[in-house]
Amino acid sequence: MTSLIIFGLLIALMLTGMPISIALGLTVLTFIYTMTNVPTESVALKLFTGIDNFEIMAIPFFILAGNFLTHGGVARRMIDFARSMIGHWYGGLGLAGVMACALFAAVSGSSPATVIAIGSIMLPAMVKQGFPKRFGAGVITTSGALGILIPPSIVMVIYCVATGGSIALDPAGQRVSSASVGQMFIAGVIPGVMLAMLLGVTTFYGAWRNDYPRLPRASWAERITAFRKCVWGLLLILIVLGGIYAGIFTPTEAAAISAVYAFVIAVFVYRDMSLRDVPKVLLGSANMSAMILYIITNAVLFSFLMANENIPQQIANWITSVGVDWIIFLLVVNVLLLLAGNFMEPSSIVLIMAPILFPVAVKLGIHPVHLGILMVVNMEVGMCHPPVGLNLYVASGIAKMGITELTIAVWPWLLTMLIFLGIVTYVPEISLWLPRALGML
Repeated sequence: MTSLIIFGLLIALMLTGMPISIALGLTVLTFIYTMTNVPTESVALKLFTGIDNFEIMAIPFFILAGNFLTHGGVARRMIDFARSMIGHWYGGLGLAGVMACALFAAVSGSSPATVIAIGSIMLPAMVKQGFPKRFGAGVITTSGALGILIPPSIVMVIYCVATGGSIALDPAGQRVSSASVGQMFIAGVIPGVMLAMLLGVTTFYGAWRNDYPRLPRASWAERITAFRKCVWGLLLILIVLGGIYAGIFTPTEAAAISAVYAFVIAVFVYRDMSLRDVPKVLLGSANMSAMILYIITNAVLFSFLMANENIPQQIANWITSVGVDWIIFLLVVNVLLLLAGNFMEPSSIVLIMAPILFPVAVKLGIHPVHLGILMVVNMEVGMCHPPVGLNLYVASGIAKMGITELTIAVWPWLLTMLIFLGIVTYVPEISLWLPRALGML
């Protein structure tokens, strides 16, 4: 009954059109003041301690790094490199778009930023070369979603923060801790590369079937030149993932280093950005960070209420008592997350659902890292379909297309993503093999 009251109140507030963050906060305050004896001071304290977390500091730094790279010409150089490598294949520019999105995702951590950075250059070029606008928009909209799966990923950091305070017991009754940011980053490498390849295959097939244009084959001298020009951006991938794996610095320190590095290469190496542009980038990053941190604060408060009422553990005990196994549970989780993607953006979904699903998953023997990657892939799908898919709206503005038309355009790639979601769901080793091989699990 307590669960029904809490979620009923939250859904009712959300249906009024109220922002998710405010709905979360009001749900908690209303329930605490009317149905519990929890002192008001504890609410205020939880609001403060909710974001007093070292890992949360990685979020504004990754946002800042992504904004410097978006404005600093890194995307254009990555596109040139991708074009020189695979532009001569069927659908050359489309394939180059997928590859460029994967490369930029590995330095930005944000899907909308990837769509803006790559799409604003690739879409006009594809249309000019003779590709239908729908084809180009479909490629960029879905490939841009790689921004939250290929590390570093802001959504992965949010998942780790959301599950950090949860209590979970495995089938043997042993306490299991949540995944770390480093584990999630390494776990995202193989799924990210696999999805990029599958999206590339879909693009290649569509271009081959319709005989879309190809670029002339680039010489090895041109490829080396293109690589040399974009190598400063690619080095950021090595710095972040290599530094975390080698234990040189934590993910939060890696985020801070990536922000400084992105500033240096944008302003002093590539010189596509002047010092006068820096305050604008800082202000934009601060606005985006404040929005996400405000959601996190209220979501942590909501998690506090759930833990105080022991709701996740009650759900876990009920599910195991009725005999639901991990296969059915993960199917239900996928359906639930895909439905949630129709109404909420990824950060809110992860912050609300992760603390609830995490104890249940662990109780059924599902690894926290596997659950995290599963949630991230679901969030990718949600960003590419209406009514609140962020990538759709960003790509719509770039391509000057209506949401309905763009929704139809992305279907081949969206179907590919759904097939990949099924594979990742029931083959845990795709997510777990690399961190296990590197001794991180």
